[in-house]
Amino acid sequence: MNEAHRDAHAASTAPVSRLQRRKMRTRMALIHAAQGFIAEGKLAVPVLEITQAADVGMGSFYNHFDSKDELFEAAVTEALDGFGALLDSYTAAVADPAEAFATSFRLSGRLFRIRPQEAKLLLANGSSLILSEHGLSPRALRDITAAIDKGRFKITDPELGLAIAAGALYGLGTLLTQRPDRDGASATDEVTASVLRMFGMTSQQARGLCRHPLPDLSSLQDTRAARPTPIPPAGVT
Repeated sequence: MNEAHRDAHAASTAPVSRLQRRKMRTRMALIHAAQGFIAEGKLAVPVLEITQAADVGMGSFYNHFDSKDELFEAAVTEALDGFGALLDSYTAAVADPAEAFATSFRLSGRLFRIRPQEAKLLLANGSSLILSEHGLSPRALRDITAAIDKGRFKITDPELGLAIAAGALYGLGTLLTQRPDRDGASATDEVTASVLRMFGMTSQQARGLCRHPLPDLSSLQDTRAARPTPIPPAGVT
C-alpha cells in the first residue's frame, strides 16, 4: 500500500468527530423538516419556517445548503435512495431478476402504508419514479433489463417497462393513500401480477411470484412525527 493509499484508507476509517456528528445531525434535521413540508405539498414555505421546524438557526441552513431548492432536492434524493437501499437489502440474495422485480414492487406497495410520510413525499414527486438516477428507478430498470436478457420478460424495451411499472406504482400509491380502508397487501399483489403479465409472463407465472413469502416489515413502521425531534443546542452548526 503506497502512502496515498494509506492516507485515503486512514481517512475512510478515521472515527467521526463530535463536531462532524453535530454537523451531520443538523443537516439531517433540515432534510427531515424539508421532507415533511414536501409531503404536505408546502413547497412555498420560507427558509425560516424550515429552520424553525428543524430547530436550527438560520445561519446553520446556509452552512449546509445554498438555497431552499438545493435542500428540497437533497430531501427527495435522500428519501429515494433510502427506499432503494432498503429494497436492495431484501432482494440481494434473489437470483431470478423477475422475482427480484416482483419482490421490490410488492415491498414498495406495502411501504406506502408502513412509511406514510415517505410515501407522500414520493407521490408529491411522481416524475422522480421515472428515469431518476436515484431510488427505485435504477433498481427497477436493472431488474427489468436482466429479466429480459434471461427470457423471463417478453417486453423488449426496458425503459418502456420502467415507465409502465412506475405509472402502476404511482397509481397504486395514490389509491392506497386516499383509500386507507383498502387491503393494501392484496391490492399491491394484484397490481404486481398485472404488471408482470404486461411484461409477458403468464397469469400462472405472475401469480406464482406474487405468492412468494415476503420479509417481515413490521420493524419498518414509521413512528416519526411529522417534524423531526428537536436537536438540543450545541453551539455547532
